[in-house]
Amino acid sequence: MSDLVLGISAFYHDSAAALVDGGTVVAAAQEERFSRRRHDPSFPHGAVGYCLEEAGVKLDDLDAVAYYEDSSLKFQRILRTYAGIAPRGFGSFRRVIPEWAGWKSRAVDTVREQLTAMDLGAVPRIDVFTHHASHAASAFLPSPYESAVVLCVDGVGEWTTTSIWRGAADRAEPVKPVAELRFPHSLGMLYSAFTHFCGFKVDSGEYKVMGLAPYGEPRFADVIRDRLVDMRPDGSFRLNMAYFEFHYGEVMTGRAFEEVFGGPRREPEGPLTQREFDLAASVQEVTEDIMLRLARAARTMTGESRLCLAGGVALNCVANGRIVEDGTFDEVWVQPAAGDAGGALGAALLSSHARGRDRPHVAHGRDAMRGAFLGPEYDSERIQAYLDRNGYPYERLGSDDLSRRVARDLAEGKVVGWFQGRMEFGPRALGARSILGDARSPDMQSVMNLKIKFRESFRPFAPIVLEEDAEEYFDIRQPSPYMLVVSNVSEEQRLNIDEPEDADIRERLHTVRSTIPAVTHVDMSARVQTVGSAENPMVHRLLTDFKALTGVPVLVNTSFNVRGEPIVASPEDAYRCFMRTDIDVLALGEFLLEKGAQPEWSEESNWRSEIPLD
Repeated sequence: MSDLVLGISAFYHDSAAALVDGGTVVAAAQEERFSRRRHDPSFPHGAVGYCLEEAGVKLDDLDAVAYYEDSSLKFQRILRTYAGIAPRGFGSFRRVIPEWAGWKSRAVDTVREQLTAMDLGAVPRIDVFTHHASHAASAFLPSPYESAVVLCVDGVGEWTTTSIWRGAADRAEPVKPVAELRFPHSLGMLYSAFTHFCGFKVDSGEYKVMGLAPYGEPRFADVIRDRLVDMRPDGSFRLNMAYFEFHYGEVMTGRAFEEVFGGPRREPEGPLTQREFDLAASVQEVTEDIMLRLARAARTMTGESRLCLAGGVALNCVANGRIVEDGTFDEVWVQPAAGDAGGALGAALLSSHARGRDRPHVAHGRDAMRGAFLGPEYDSERIQAYLDRNGYPYERLGSDDLSRRVARDLAEGKVVGWFQGRMEFGPRALGARSILGDARSPDMQSVMNLKIKFRESFRPFAPIVLEEDAEEYFDIRQPSPYMLVVSNVSEEQRLNIDEPEDADIRERLHTVRSTIPAVTHVDMSARVQTVGSAENPMVHRLLTDFKALTGVPVLVNTSFNVRGEPIVASPEDAYRCFMRTDIDVLALGEFLLEKGAQPEWSEESNWRSEIPLD
């Protein structure tokens, strides 16, 4: 007997939909992949339509819809925040409140209206859960653990910014609150303040700060600890709001922040200076310290030996790596869609679990995310029809021949667009919608950044490695299938280098530090993805074939998109990205396309000007 629940997150950023059947995850996707608008906050019409189509159902086949946060509580927080800072913030108040006094404060009614307008049947009852409860459920319920402590850290939900939960086999309350911190004291907001100050977009550019950090020295870390954040032994913390502006609703930082950190914020797209490198290193160090303290406190409070993580800050894979390496927990599992998109899944699972659904995957020792491959898949007939209709030349190959051909192309230094199976749920490309390259190549990082991704040269790329060979190349304590933990490159793979202390960023970028330089960051770290044969047999086969040719079971893996664009979702998206960039080969399902064989590509408009920079 089916028990279908549709989960929805919407109206802030990274809107998404997820469908579960009796607690089993059927489908999940972010709206941005369908709308082609990065971090799309709008109602997820495309994602909802996909989830229902994947299961072959309509709205009136559902037992419930689950919404990921309580908008009335969030409205109370907004009103109380403005009241507490009055008369400052009046301009923002005047702009924001009309929407909140209208549809935003009754988001559930808006969800019902939007679903009704899709004309896919009657809308069932809508269950509402709090933001952090949805995060906690998304982390624990799909995890492979019978019980665990759950740590959720983000910007803010309704009131909560940081929360600790205990997950257990309790049908009435599978995730129970243990402790929380409330707005405005937020680690996510602290990190976003530095993201803004370094000239990057909030809720988008935080990963750039993380990537920039190894180029700097944490010379501002003590200033942050002394003036901006009071870090306490029990893991809690408080922000000194005299240095922040986000609670006024206009910008993240102001004059007080500028006086402490040496002048105005970097202008977006302006030159990066040593100050930005050092600011990034400093806030990253403080963030890691706070996350480590919170994790240790969570262990002390609950006695649990396993940890689950969710919330936007859980996407900080360097901090996750610190927690894993610390050894406080026997195992750590991070929800691959840790941000707001994952809230849709958490809400759906909470609603389903409340009706007595079990967690059968736990008995098998695996998580329930199915490798995060929960998005749309395109069969060979659909792909071939698209290629034939447009006259795009291709070869059709069996899976073994395709793998061997692509492995050979990669070994020859070619860059490959890899579009296979179901699309990933979450921000990481995990081998379904990926761009692949040879990790042995000293030039691959620059080529991919500048000629394919059209993004800043400092940004690192992740390695994808055979799970059985991972420990030979990385100091890794546990499998990392979702690319959410940073580990160091192993000593055996490192090279002796003589890099001048005053080397600039270009020199440091081009220094060959290991046998896999394209995925070795300047601090000898790497954001590792391990690949097992059960979770992703096609990529496992490709890595095996590449190893047979080269002796190395490691490839560069980055998301199949250009800067500012969502990851490709459809064959049309993939071909367009292939032709707009210097990708050499496209493996589109069973079909292999060579760039040189394709007809000349032209567009009436300048596509790069139409994609907002991230």
